[in-house]
Amino acid sequence: MRVAGITIPDNKQLEFGLTALHGIGRAKAKTLCEKVGLPSTKKVSELTEQEEASLRGEIETLKIEGDLRREIQSNVQRLKDIKSYRGSRHSKSLPARGQRTKTNNRTRRGNKRSTMGSGKKKVEKK
Repeated sequence: MRVAGITIPDNKQLEFGLTALHGIGRAKAKTLCEKVGLPSTKKVSELTEQEEASLRGEIETLKIEGDLRREIQSNVQRLKDIKSYRGSRHSKSLPARGQRTKTNNRTRRGNKRSTMGSGKKKVEKK
């Protein structure tokens, strides 16, 4: 099954298969299944043409994939343009929402494990 140019895996349940689309997580996938009237445990390969069409129609009402990515990018760019604090954090590739940066931000700054400051050399004691 293809939705918005993305192939949803056939061997997965609907609740998990729909998460292949950017902008749909497990909670939204579950509510989509309830709206259409399908059990979320049903496999994607077991869907009939009518069920696929109704699910596709419901998904197309949401903002997903490219549209969502463009909106998020424009929001970040707006923050940078108005020179807000959050915008400056985005520019520097640092956490923007108040997380601590001394230790727990490996994904934003790379996997730096050195406890020594940059440029400092370890001095050997005799």
